[in-house]
Parts: sequence; C-alpha cells; structure tokens
Amino acid sequence: MRPTERSNAVDGSSGADADADTAAAASGSVPVTVCDGDSVVELGVAPGTILRDALLESGLSPYTRVTRRANCGGRGLCATCGVRISVGAPSAEHWHDRLADRFGYPRLSCQIRVTEPMTVELVEKVVWGGRER
Repeated sequence: MRPTERSNAVDGSSGADADADTAAAASGSVPVTVCDGDSVVELGVAPGTILRDALLESGLSPYTRVTRRANCGGRGLCATCGVRISVGAPSAEHWHDRLADRFGYPRLSCQIRVTEPMTVELVEKVVWGGRER
C-alpha cells in the first residue's frame, strides 16, 4: 500500500481524486483518503486490511508519541488508535462502535476492516500528548 497523492487541499475537489479511485479499482485495492490536519493522503489498501495496519504501513500513525509505545497492539483494549471516519464508515456492530457513533467518539482503527472506500481523519489526542506530524 502506497500513498498515491499528497495535497494541501482539504476539500478533496481535485481531479486527481477520481484518478486515484480509478487506479485503486484497477489494482484491486480500496481507496482510503486520510486527512491529517491540512494534509490529505490517498492510499490504495488491499480489501480486508485492518485500518490501523494500513495507516502504520503508510507512515500515518493514529498514535501519539507516548501511545506509539504504550498500546495494546491492535486488540481493541486501549482506545489509543481512534480515528474519525467521515465517509464510508462501516456499520457499528460491536457495542463500543455503537457508543462511539451515538456520542460522537472516534472509532478504533484496529477494529475496522477496509472493505469500501472511506475518508479517515487522524484525530488530535490531548490526554496522552499530541500526535507528531
């Protein structure tokens, strides 16, 4: 999985978005748009990949300086890999996902399988220190 585009445009209105979607579909990957502040990165992710793993492999960590070393390793126990999914969020099947949806909390990236195109926002975390960009 490789970042296919870097841009400072947050609105996603560039023609390159359609090109990235077309290229991703042709390669058998799922397009995932990752927003990190003013930066937008397009990824092509293999279907069924855990979102946390896709982010880490692409160098886009959902963790802070501290939680990068102090986390549960993707088992859904520590809630340090939270992201917001603005487009293409999978249905909330587990109780913690239903609560996250109900109260507007971030979803755990370690519990989301990428099966359809989605837009993901890396959230700023204040409890365990800010994320490094």
